Amino acid sequence: MEELPQSVLFCCDHNAVRSPMAEGLMKKFYGTGTYVQSAGVKNDMEIDGFCISVCQELGIELSRHRSRSFDEMEQWGDDLSSFDLIVALSPASQRRALELTRFFSLDVEYWPIMDPTGLGETRDAKLDSYRQSRDQIIQRLVHRWGEPKEM
Repeated sequence: MEELPQSVLFCCDHNAVRSPMAEGLMKKFYGTGTYVQSAGVKNDMEIDGFCISVCQELGIELSRHRSRSFDEMEQWGDDLSSFDLIVALSPASQRRALELTRFFSLDVEYWPIMDPTGLGETRDAKLDSYRQSRDQIIQRLVHRWGEPKEM
């Protein structure tokens, strides 16, 4: 179990499902002592409704999340070198994060989190897929930084 970093960036392909979920869970579990943000390789999708639903089950509000890309982060003044840790939740985001940070001394970790989009035929089956991804993120967070401070 490690000490919480001062700042973490979660990233995935579109910043619409996995990385906003991870951002919301981290903030809920460990409070405001760590600066937590999320980004995508691309920003071509809004936050996913199923993602909002399965996080609401845990009291995490994501409906106001605005998706953004690595490029937009830099335009908005969020410098990647200012993060202590980048956690990539998809292979494409891991490649992009490594590319963008090769001159910085910061850690890029890869957590292989299932992409639930496109899985399941019915609403219930889709929600189950999203819960699986959410729960994979929870397992990773707890494994890395211990039990949540509050729920």
